[in-house]
Amino acid sequence: MAELELSVEDLAARRAAGDDLFLLDVREPWEFEICRIEGAVNIPLGRVPADFDPARAGAGQNIVVICHHGMRSLRATLWLRGQGVTSCSNLTGGIDRWAAVVEPTMARY
Repeated sequence: MAELELSVEDLAARRAAGDDLFLLDVREPWEFEICRIEGAVNIPLGRVPADFDPARAGAGQNIVVICHHGMRSLRATLWLRGQGVTSCSNLTGGIDRWAAVVEPTMARY
């Protein structure tokens, strides 16, 4: 089972190491247009139950759920875990912390 929370530093290190991750961004499309982590797939939180099939992530891929500050993504992570998806983690601090710590040139809102 993946850790419930994943720090932005740990995500950056795992990406740099080439870990096979599925980035699920649960923000609204207008937020996703402002800034995003490269390779993330956008499915707004309200659409996750209907539109996200965990099998889409692929066997062995860990799912990292992302939002603005980490609250919506925590809800999505807990919902996924409730559906039996144990290989998912919430990005602590969300895209805002990612922009502040890992990618300071990224647009913020």
